[in-house]
Amino acid sequence: MCTYNYGVRIDLHTHSLCSDGTDSPAQLVGKAKAAGLDVLGLTDHDTVRGWDEAARAAAENSVRLVRGMELTTEYAGVSVHLLGYLFDPDNGAIRSHCARMARERRERAQKIAEKLARDFPFSFSEMAARIPPGVPLGRPHIADELVRLGIVPNRSAAFASLLSPGSKYYVRGYAAYTPEAIEWINNAGGKAVVAHPKAEKRGRVLPDAALFALAEAGLFGVETDHRDHSARSRRELSELARKAGLLRFGAGDYHGRGKPNRLGEYTTSARVLEELRKNTFLPIAE
Repeated sequence: MCTYNYGVRIDLHTHSLCSDGTDSPAQLVGKAKAAGLDVLGLTDHDTVRGWDEAARAAAENSVRLVRGMELTTEYAGVSVHLLGYLFDPDNGAIRSHCARMARERRERAQKIAEKLARDFPFSFSEMAARIPPGVPLGRPHIADELVRLGIVPNRSAAFASLLSPGSKYYVRGYAAYTPEAIEWINNAGGKAVVAHPKAEKRGRVLPDAALFALAEAGLFGVETDHRDHSARSRRELSELARKAGLLRFGAGDYHGRGKPNRLGEYTTSARVLEELRKNTFLPIAE
C-alpha cells in the first residue's frame, strides 16, 4: 500500500464527457498529468461509465485514480451535490439511482427543449443525436446546444439566463434525498463528501445546521475550497467542518471547455486522501 507524501497534488472532483465535461476520460487523465496532478478523482454526474477508460489511461500516465461519482440530491429544499468515492458500482441502490437519473434527466431535457422550441430554433432530436451513446443527457448539453446555435455566448450564460430556476423554460428535476444517498454510498463501501455547499451563485446554499445533520447521517467530508466559494465562505466552512468532525476537501471541479474551472485550482491534502481510502470497497488505482 502506498503512503502519500505531502508534496503530491490531488484533485478529487472532475468531469468527463460521460456526463457534462468536454474531455474523454482518457483525455482528462492526460490533462491532469500535464497539469502536474499526481492523484485525480473522476466524479461524473450519476454515472460510473468513464471509470474503466480513466483507469487504463491513469496506469499509462502514472496518475493515481480515485473512482467516484457526483450524485444529484436534495436536502432542506436545497440542491446538494454529493460526491461518492471508492464504492461498489454494482451495489443495487447505486445502480438504481444511476438508471433513474438517466431516465429523469432525459425526460427533463426534452421538456425544457420543447419550451425553448416555442421561441428559438431548438431541436431536441438534433441535439440528442450529437451526444455520445450512453452519456446521460441533461441541461449542460442543452446549454452547449444554445451556444452552438448562437443564442447565448457560453454555457455559463445559458445557466444564468434561459436555464436558470427563474426562467420560463425551467423544469424542476428529480433529486434523491441526501441522507438516503449518503447511506447508499456507505453501504456500498464508499465515503460521501458534500460538494461546494456555499456556492451562492448556484442558488440557495446549504444551511450550516444541515452539515451537522448530514454528518450525523454518515457524511465523511465537505468541499471547503472551491472557486464558487468566497474567501469568507471557505473560512466559515473550515470551522464548520472542524466542529462537525468532517474532513476538508478542495477541488477544481473541472469540466473542460464547459466551465472556467481549472484542474488543480484547489486541491485536497495527502492526509485527507489517506483517511478517504481507508476501509473502502475499491482501492485507489495505482
